[in-house]
Amino acid sequence: MKLRNGFALACLGSVLVASIGCASAPPPKELLDARTAYNRAQAGPASQLSPASLHEAKVALDRAERSYAEDSDSAGTRDLSYVAERKAQLADAEGSAAAAKQTAMVAIERARLTQAQQSQQQAQELAAARQQLATTTAELERERQAREDALSKLQAEGMVKNDERGTVITLNGQVMFQTGKSDLLPGAQAKLDQIVGALKDSDRSILIEGHTDSQGKDEMNMDLSQRRAESVRDYLISKGVSEDQVKATGKGEASPVATNATQVGRAMNRRVEIILENTAKSTNPSSTKPTQQKQMQQK
Repeated sequence: MKLRNGFALACLGSVLVASIGCASAPPPKELLDARTAYNRAQAGPASQLSPASLHEAKVALDRAERSYAEDSDSAGTRDLSYVAERKAQLADAEGSAAAAKQTAMVAIERARLTQAQQSQQQAQELAAARQQLATTTAELERERQAREDALSKLQAEGMVKNDERGTVITLNGQVMFQTGKSDLLPGAQAKLDQIVGALKDSDRSILIEGHTDSQGKDEMNMDLSQRRAESVRDYLISKGVSEDQVKATGKGEASPVATNATQVGRAMNRRVEIILENTAKSTNPSSTKPTQQKQMQQK
């Protein structure tokens, strides 16, 4: 009796050991690959962008896992694992494709927005440029009109004439300077302030000529006429006339406009002429003293 019981226990132990050994068999490579593929897909964009395909892969993997639990080494487990791996790979691929498409759409939208912003900026810049052009044109027109108005006023006062040199504005020397002096009188500055409007921003060269009567020595008259012309030039520059635009020269007594035999004639000869020349403005504001010396030699 004891022998039969011992044999029965031994047989039962062998069955249990055999059963435990079957349950602990390692999973097949196909199942391991399916698990890896699913984990990769789950960690990627498929969880957000391709959830339906990822769910199908999970269902297939669960079938393979149940098959493994029931029969760890069956061909059915390997087949189900292979299907689960392919479904996981498909879900991963669909997620990556959706992510790439999404990235491309974002890039296209950004490019569209950037182009729209650039177009808007260009339109704004063009509008600003047109506005600036209109403003500049209006300013130039106002300046031109101001010059014409100033010249018209001077012309009405009998101070302006036109000859082969250009537009000539004549200033009486007695109003401009004390006898034998080259410093501007207060009345001369007021008169020049009136003339500045006709000269400023003009595109014509400006020549200032100083003249004297025939009283005194030639050298003294030449020097005095030069200094007076320079005084007028310096004052005009201080009021905004371009330094490159205006030059000064002394004519002395060489260019009378009336006889020096009478007091009235000599008063007319003592003058300063501001000439808006018919040529474009010069870039060399140098004085013309060599010309003065030549005139002195000719006398």
